[in-house]
Amino acid sequence: MTPIAKPTAGSTLLTPNDHTLVMIDFQSQMAFATHSIDAITLRSNAGLVASAAAGFQVPTILTTVAEKSFSGPMFEEVTAPFPGQALLDRTSMNTWEDAGVIDRINAIGKPRIVLAGLWTSVCIVGPALSALDQGFEVYVIADASGDISTEAHNRAMERMVQAGARPITALQYLLELQRDWARTETYDMTTGIAKKFGGGYGLGITYAKTMFNAHEG
Repeated sequence: MTPIAKPTAGSTLLTPNDHTLVMIDFQSQMAFATHSIDAITLRSNAGLVASAAAGFQVPTILTTVAEKSFSGPMFEEVTAPFPGQALLDRTSMNTWEDAGVIDRINAIGKPRIVLAGLWTSVCIVGPALSALDQGFEVYVIADASGDISTEAHNRAMERMVQAGARPITALQYLLELQRDWARTETYDMTTGIAKKFGGGYGLGITYAKTMFNAHEG
């Protein structure tokens, strides 16, 4: 039987109110050894994700590991969109084994978990597999995560995808939350984030608006 097409979004697309974003260990010590993605791109993509989540009011957990004693402060690009928000510091490499984080996950009460952080093979694989095991849907922002080598990052992504996680990218995350340029209340915010963090796409928006006063949609 031929299916009937409807002008509605697919059920696996993210919306601002259906998930919790967890940003993990975007810290100096972790970044020093990250080689699957360059530091400038990593910081930009992490900033894009954090700004998108803050702008769309997505419940967001910022968590660090051994912040004071070893790993250092979280990237300013990640913390700045959430002024005054406390960072949940852990001793466990697997965020999902930290009681404070889990208390916050349960208090927020969303069925989907979106993850980004360092390193992919340890600090992202751990909570991804654990959350999947407990019945959550899991999305991993692949280019806002990184590892000590491309091999390590890719194998970690494959392992999570094989277990049922859905890989996405930073810019995809922003545009999926907007999804319709007719949503004028978030249009300027979305294009503003893209101009700041969106690389070539952001430059294109700046050019089109400056030269032709062009408008998406």
